[in-house]
Amino acid sequence: MLTAPLAPYMLWAKTREAAEIDLAGSNLLPCTLEDLPGITEALQLTAPNDNGFAPLVESIAAHSGVAPDRVVTTTGCSGANFLAIAALVGAGDDVLVEQPGYDPLVGACTLLGARVTRIPRPFSRGFQFDLDAVRAAVTPATRLIIVTTPHNPSGVSLDAATLRDLTAIADRAGAHLLVDEVYRDAVSLAADGAAVPPSATALDGPVIVTNSLTKSYGLNGLRCGWAVAPAPVAERMRRVRDLVDAVGSAPSDRLSAFAFQHLPALAARTTRLVTANLALARAFADAHPDLRLAEPPRATVMFPEVSGAADTTGLVADIAAQYGVAVAPGRFFDAPAHIRISLAGHTGRLAEGLRRLTRALAER
Repeated sequence: MLTAPLAPYMLWAKTREAAEIDLAGSNLLPCTLEDLPGITEALQLTAPNDNGFAPLVESIAAHSGVAPDRVVTTTGCSGANFLAIAALVGAGDDVLVEQPGYDPLVGACTLLGARVTRIPRPFSRGFQFDLDAVRAAVTPATRLIIVTTPHNPSGVSLDAATLRDLTAIADRAGAHLLVDEVYRDAVSLAADGAAVPPSATALDGPVIVTNSLTKSYGLNGLRCGWAVAPAPVAERMRRVRDLVDAVGSAPSDRLSAFAFQHLPALAARTTRLVTANLALARAFADAHPDLRLAEPPRATVMFPEVSGAADTTGLVADIAAQYGVAVAPGRFFDAPAHIRISLAGHTGRLAEGLRRLTRALAER
């Protein structure tokens, strides 16, 4: 019997009071029907999708540069993460999960009876791993290592060498590496000449990569998520899905396949939006030396440490009540001195929200 929420952040996100300007979520500004002309004609109520709607599976495979038998379609990226964990982890197994981190990843492992060990990505290291600490945390019972890149909550990406090293650590342990890349496409599209963060889909070995159309393309309502995994693991994940929701929603799968046909236009929309928002965020960060960042904002979230604040929970509540701006307190991500600010919404609303945050920080 559950006596406490397995994902306190998700509970807070669903039950908190609405604010005039919401910078606490992280979904990209939602698309409208005008962003996908012709989409209503693609809507049908049925689809042959017992093991995935083939046009959607093929579109994801092409987008990811992998064979279709390595693709598992899921209900959002969170659904992909859960299926991967459930396919690989059972009671008594050990799982390593990054810290700070996104609490549904810990909650899913706990629900399945695994022992969770947190592997630090400390602010003092720019939210990068000490790989020796990761190696030291591995036990004979370790079955899975879970990371996000770009990192949720900080937006910091892992480089290719680190991803290779993490894969090798998992491989030597007889374990798998789960890499949540749900923010990656938005970062890549707005890189503006900077290095594009690498994808773990390019790695050989025991690696599962998850993603969705939500954080980078503004299609949260479709709940289109997926995993790219070694073919045997992908098949195990499909069989786990038999126990969860059996098959995907036919209308959602059809509309998601349609969206992939128009991905270049959606990508251009993302580039315009995120590029403008990152310019605002960088100017804001430069003007606030009391907000310490691991690196200049590059993702659709930023996670500054607030100088002089051991726990930002009260500050976040005051900012919402007095200034009408919602941000996420760092305690939900195991970093209580920080706040997470979304850079994924309407540019004008973000600009006003950052102006209000400036006043709040000056008057605290």
